[in-house]
Amino acid sequence: MCFIINIYSDDQQTTLKYLKDTEVNLNNVLIMTDDFNMRDNDWDLSYPHHLTYTDILQEIADSFNLELSLPINQILTHYADNP
Repeated sequence: MCFIINIYSDDQQTTLKYLKDTEVNLNNVLIMTDDFNMRDNDWDLSYPHHLTYTDILQEIADSFNLELSLPINQILTHYADNP
């Protein structure tokens, strides 16, 4: 059995803090995806900042033996509600 983890983390990174603090132990995680609400220069080179929460996300991904996958074609993933 493999797991697909779908995460939504609010602007306070509540979900990531929960996952880190509880040290969730799942085997066979295939993919972890969704909206982490984190803009970071690790995956957006046009963004000038690195967030501490990114390190937490990477620690969690490492604990599931996952690696960062970047899209081949860089396109916008967020569009402002009010142009």
